[in-house]
Amino acid sequence: MSDNFYRAFEDRYRGSRELITARLTSYAPFYAPLAALYPGGAVLDLGCGRGEWLELLGGQGFAPFGVDLDAGMLAACRERGLHAELTDALSALRARADASVAMVSAFHLVEHIPFDQVQLLIAEALRVLLPGGLLIMETPNPENLVVGASSFYMDPSHLKPIPSPLLEFVTGFAGFPRHKVLRLQEAAQLHTDAPIGLINVLDGVSPDYAVVGQKDAPPEALAAFEAPFAAKFGIGLSDLAQRFEEQDNRRRTELHAAIDRVEHALQAGLVSLDAAHQGVARVADGVDHLRQRQDMAEPILQRVGPNADRLAELQGQMVQQVQLALQVQTQFQAHIGQVQGQLDALGHRIGVAEARAQQADAHVAAMLASTSWRVTAPLRMVAGSAYRLGSAARDGRLASGAKRRLAGPLLTFMRAMLRRPRVKRMALTVLRRFPGLHARLYGVLRRGNAPPAPPAVAPTHGSSAADLSPREQRMYHELKQAMEARNK
Repeated sequence: MSDNFYRAFEDRYRGSRELITARLTSYAPFYAPLAALYPGGAVLDLGCGRGEWLELLGGQGFAPFGVDLDAGMLAACRERGLHAELTDALSALRARADASVAMVSAFHLVEHIPFDQVQLLIAEALRVLLPGGLLIMETPNPENLVVGASSFYMDPSHLKPIPSPLLEFVTGFAGFPRHKVLRLQEAAQLHTDAPIGLINVLDGVSPDYAVVGQKDAPPEALAAFEAPFAAKFGIGLSDLAQRFEEQDNRRRTELHAAIDRVEHALQAGLVSLDAAHQGVARVADGVDHLRQRQDMAEPILQRVGPNADRLAELQGQMVQQVQLALQVQTQFQAHIGQVQGQLDALGHRIGVAEARAQQADAHVAAMLASTSWRVTAPLRMVAGSAYRLGSAARDGRLASGAKRRLAGPLLTFMRAMLRRPRVKRMALTVLRRFPGLHARLYGVLRRGNAPPAPPAVAPTHGSSAADLSPREQRMYHELKQAMEARNK
């Protein structure tokens, strides 16, 4: 790229120096205790760009030094008297002695270089850092869906986005015992209770993140950094998605409540409509009554001469009353039209409810046809029998039902005994000792052997079979033959 292209590109798309400097103050919880631990400590900024970070740390008492490969960016640093050189990041790190730097920073650099060089950069930073020194690497956050899918590729020198868990893992794997992900640059209103939309879920996640690693040091040197390493920074995708879902659930609940209110209002409208119909009917009856009175008054007016003026006045009053009644009727009809519109809307909702009921019926039919329903049929049959038995016991029908069901088998058994003389004699000998039981069993046997009573024949009062129809004659002869056969 030309010397001025990248500088012009950052001036347009990254933001002004004032904006970038304000964003960089988010790291104050980390660089403030480091400045107290190493006053005047050296800071190596890899890919220093226009030098906002160098300028900020110089004001905090550090001795910052930057490197970059873009001559236009270095010119912007020199214009402000900042210390920066034209060289690559790995060469600058390798030129430093062990444990000689308080902080190594790389803002929006790792996405520009291959991953193996990222690993070398982290390893070299660990070597040159003082005990308790910090490594800061900031890069675009692909967890923000718009950044990961679109805006990341606005910079033609970007290779590929690096997910925050990967960069944090590499930092720990290289030997940094303490490391943390900081999500950065999200919109301030997302930290309020203001409602969020779907676009906030897609574009509202912190657009940048940083991994901060700290080199091991004595506990007393690390104690001042406990708070920032324990704090939460920024907003993640899961945070916004859960917040959006909870908000959507609240809105659905409010919508259902509003629908219930509308349904109650429609029911009240139906009551009002009935009352309106009744009022219109009463008005119509009144109008008819007035018209009848007017018709009755016409002949009287013709017959009455001296009182004609007075009657005309009365007639005019009656006409006014009729007109007033018609106006009231018109108003009632308009009100009926409004209520009818509400009924139509309610009818639409009832249609939707009926469609849902049909779906529920289809679900029940599918359940009745299922294998589980057929398998549990014996269990339901046993449970039904138990329920009917318990119901009969509660209602007092258990004894009569048992007697009715035992009569048939008992009668069959007694008939079988009577066909065996020896058994019959033994049974009679025993039953004579129990006269009551003997009488009851004899009654059962007598009722079981009694033939059905013949149908009663009404007297003919002198009529003969010849007077009957052919069908009646056939029935008469069949009945007569049956009676003769019985008498034989």
